[in-house]
Amino acid sequence: MGSDITENIRRELVRKFNAEPQGRAALELKHGQVWDTDELPRDFEVKGFAAPLVVVRRRSDAVLGTLFFQHEPRFYFDFSPD
Repeated sequence: MGSDITENIRRELVRKFNAEPQGRAALELKHGQVWDTDELPRDFEVKGFAAPLVVVRRRSDAVLGTLFFQHEPRFYFDFSPD
């Protein structure tokens, strides 16, 4: 198996996001639109997870991109098209 060169960076981001999880309002102020687990599949098709990122395809225009997520409370935010 190959080495994941993003693993250390992703682990640090997971620690950062989950050490001080934010509520929806705080995330919206910082990142714009936020989705919970029920809302996510309405707007995106999930292609894969690599915490704290999720690879998605936006349903409205088929654009592939990524979202960040925090674990508890679970919110997805900061969509970035590829």
